[in-house]
Amino acid sequence: MAIGAEIASWVDGRWHRGNVPAIGAADHAAWLGSGVFDGARQFAGRRPDLDLHCARLIRSAEAMGIRPHLTAAEVLDIMEEGCALFSPDAALYLRPMMWARDSGGGVIDLDPDSCVFAACIESLPMPEPGDHSLTVSPYRRPHPDTALTSAKAAALYANNGRIMTEARARGFSNALSLDPSGNVAETASTNVFLVRDGAVFTPLPNGTFLAGLTRARVIELLRADGVAVQETTLTLADFARAEEIFVTGNIAKVMPVARYEDRTLPPGPLARRARELYWDWAFA
Repeated sequence: MAIGAEIASWVDGRWHRGNVPAIGAADHAAWLGSGVFDGARQFAGRRPDLDLHCARLIRSAEAMGIRPHLTAAEVLDIMEEGCALFSPDAALYLRPMMWARDSGGGVIDLDPDSCVFAACIESLPMPEPGDHSLTVSPYRRPHPDTALTSAKAAALYANNGRIMTEARARGFSNALSLDPSGNVAETASTNVFLVRDGAVFTPLPNGTFLAGLTRARVIELLRADGVAVQETTLTLADFARAEEIFVTGNIAKVMPVARYEDRTLPPGPLARRARELYWDWAFA
């Protein structure tokens, strides 16, 4: 999927300009969904936590049952090389990927040693805070015993996509999704936080959603700044009473929510502080 006007693709061991085909029609990933990926960002010459994103790609591949032929450090070097093809101040979305090319002995199973690596870097402006809105999705997150929730697996994003599509059809930017027990997990594409009584709360990781790297970084920065941050079980009732809501993810890093369902949320000090702290850390 091309989302940027300018694209560089790592395919067959080198960088190419443009959206270069990489997956064959018979590849295991093409019809049986064995692909994993990660996403990172460049903005104003900074690439926050790129090393951690590359390391998570390796963990995701291993969780899928694929044996990577590259190390996280080698993936990092490739991504750094790709970023050098763009202007140093370009806003970029960085996406390294791995998948199985061949099936195993049972056809549906994958061959662990048929790992393919590719990467894509696309120009993508950083979204600015404004009118970001949330609703509640009718679609839930899978339980860890029903899906590979420990990996950033491409197969999980079919569900994420329908969460987003349904929300946008109703005029919202994104949607809260519940876990199988009816508690809030995350949105279609971000982790989520609420503010009440001067403290920040976010869903406790329970295996039904990926606790993101930006989420972890923001929690660390807020706590170091003296803000109480609690990971706990949260319900829709908690969000209905929230004084502020903000989301964290790779595309926008930290984004305040301006509307939740039919309720307008004014710009809040803790969401603003979380964003300031992240930018200060990124440029330190």
